[in-house]
Amino acid sequence: MAVLHDHTIQDMGSLVQFEEAMPLDQRLTERSVLDVFIGVATSQPTRTAITMLMSGAPDEQPRRVNYAELLGLIRRSANLFASVGGSRPGVAYMLPSLIETHATLWGAETAGYAVPINFLLQVEHIAALLEATGARTLVALGPHPVLDIWQKALMLRERLPGLTLIRVAPPGTPAEDGVIDFHTALAMQPSDHLVFGESGKDDDVAAYFHTGGTTGIPKLVAHTHRGQLTAALGGAVMGNFQSSDVLTATFPLFHVAGTIACGLSGFMAGLELLVMSPSGLRSPAMVQGFWRLVAHYKATLVAGVPTSLGAVLDVPVDGADISSMRCGLTGAALLPPAVAKRFRLVTGCNLVEVYGMTESSGLIAYDPIAGDSAGTTGSVGWRLPYSRVEVRRFGPDMALGDVCDTGEVGVITVHGPHVSPGYLHTAQNVGVFESGMLNTGDLGYTDEQGRIYIAGRSKDLIIRSGHNIDPVMIENAMAEHPAVAHAAAVGTPDAYAGELPVCFVALRPGSTVSDAELHAHAQERIGERPAWPKHFYVVEALPMTSVGKIFKPELRCTAATRMVTQLLEVQFQFADAHVHVSTGGPRGMRVSVSLPQSYSSAVDAVQQALDAFVFESHVHVR
Repeated sequence: MAVLHDHTIQDMGSLVQFEEAMPLDQRLTERSVLDVFIGVATSQPTRTAITMLMSGAPDEQPRRVNYAELLGLIRRSANLFASVGGSRPGVAYMLPSLIETHATLWGAETAGYAVPINFLLQVEHIAALLEATGARTLVALGPHPVLDIWQKALMLRERLPGLTLIRVAPPGTPAEDGVIDFHTALAMQPSDHLVFGESGKDDDVAAYFHTGGTTGIPKLVAHTHRGQLTAALGGAVMGNFQSSDVLTATFPLFHVAGTIACGLSGFMAGLELLVMSPSGLRSPAMVQGFWRLVAHYKATLVAGVPTSLGAVLDVPVDGADISSMRCGLTGAALLPPAVAKRFRLVTGCNLVEVYGMTESSGLIAYDPIAGDSAGTTGSVGWRLPYSRVEVRRFGPDMALGDVCDTGEVGVITVHGPHVSPGYLHTAQNVGVFESGMLNTGDLGYTDEQGRIYIAGRSKDLIIRSGHNIDPVMIENAMAEHPAVAHAAAVGTPDAYAGELPVCFVALRPGSTVSDAELHAHAQERIGERPAWPKHFYVVEALPMTSVGKIFKPELRCTAATRMVTQLLEVQFQFADAHVHVSTGGPRGMRVSVSLPQSYSSAVDAVQQALDAFVFESHVHVR
């Protein structure tokens, strides 16, 4: 098993000591994902691996599997997939967070490669992912009263001849012609060995994760066994995960946060995952019962995107004994300082930020839980062990230049065995993967201690509650409207979601269009509901650079100015406040609000309202 805790990582000095004490190949003895489960099942077979909550009701009897049982499920799943799909099969899945999802994911990686699918995508987008990856087996949730996953699965089978459907459904669900029942088929496979030979390992592709937008050629990131194992090792040691920990599992299992940072890392340490419903903290019942469940199951580590944790913090603890908690973990979107402050106030624990990308097997940097400065506002901590993270200047033509000085903002680059070998379509590697280096496209800087801070994005992805939205998808859809000449989508700050998509449109000469028509057009043509623009702003012309490209920094500032101005008018009835927004600074955007002298008593209240956002803000009296 991996050697995790011979040195506790607290800062850059102890991180270097950890690396120097043992080379990676000696510390990380596992060569496949399956090896992780074999190791833990050998050392602590009866330790609970997963506790599955469906409703979170006070009288719920949760389903539990220990590490020996989980290993058996993974082997059975791998054997099933090999028997259905042959050598090194591609296995896609459309499943909410279930024990069966873990069995499917890790079983697919053992037999061949997994293709996690966001089941909220439209059928045509899912079909493109299946075709691109060559996955010919699809594991999907059976008929459900709310989710339409099974309906989509049947439509996909019609579109893709030769696609084998495996259905995850409760026992007793009527059989369907040509459909394999997951539980029935699993019971026919051995749990103590693989029937097809060796598991995938080392540099074999373990998975293809979809990232980016849903138009054009799918952007699929290759994960190797070595890459996932290195990232998981880093997450386990930086998170100071212990086998006695209970970690709330709230991220979806089609996302690297759920699969690696709060999945494989936890399994490598032998802790217990508390799966908080199939839909995580999207379930209102889980949000309302969160503190009661933390107390009842003695959770030690709680995790979630900033949006979800903000919602949880609005729920009173109401006497629940949450003294078992030792830390909170968050990532996938920037953390508003106000959420971190409230978390400490409510729980007495730090909320640490984790930074990662699909292209880095899910992890790049981690604010170490054991560190004296854990929870430093704005910092995502230090790089993962056995990696190199550099902040580089932009050179001519936006090429990467020299390493930045301390405190200087530049683009974050990553080297290490956890960096993906690239996209499935290699033409997409240009500008992202270069000779083993990952250009994240994120702006950041370091402090004197080597801590990393995120200052924004050089790329234009809009991140809404951890959901990556490609603005091109919105822009292409809106360009199809006959009245629209140009469209530009950007993110506008939002206290709840971090960012919301908005779209600026310039109309064709002589054309008119209503706001309702623009929204209807977007909803008809944009497949992802989270990508539907919150607002449309009709402008005479879009700002352009000298080479004719739309200048999005100006649009982001304009959108933020409109949002803050509206907040002041609606929440405070201030009609004559001056709002100035500029790019730059440690959080990528600065907002300055100037109030008349007559509003001087409201300065603190306005500042408190602005602290809920991720940008820097300053309120003063003119």
